[in-house]
Amino acid sequence: QVQLVDSGGGLVQTGDSLRLDCAAFGRNFSDYTMAWFRLYPDKEREFVAAISWTSRLSYYADSVKGRFTISRDNTKNKMWLQMNNLKREDTALYYCAAGREVTRATMRAPPRYDYWGQGTQVTVSS
Repeated sequence: QVQLVDSGGGLVQTGDSLRLDCAAFGRNFSDYTMAWFRLYPDKEREFVAAISWTSRLSYYADSVKGRFTISRDNTKNKMWLQMNNLKREDTALYYCAAGREVTRATMRAPPRYDYWGQGTQVTVSS
């Protein structure tokens, strides 16, 4: 069992930066692939980024590639999403997620993840 608590969202302007935090409570954090998803009103959760348990592999949605960086520290049971050059279309509710049986082929699918944070709102204004 893993409990995830995400934080760090806020109201920023176009071009600003934010760092989202995800703290994991429970056992065997390093066994999980970790990811960030975001939710727009009236839409399904959208994949943002994922990182393997070793941090060796990371993947990004095309819309955030080059602007966002995902990282984790298994000794601290934490994961982060550094978001730079934010755009209005990045406005969404962001969730961290943990999945034990996630592969490269399935990492973009929300049902493959076992645990979710409560969400943190990011709002980007022009």
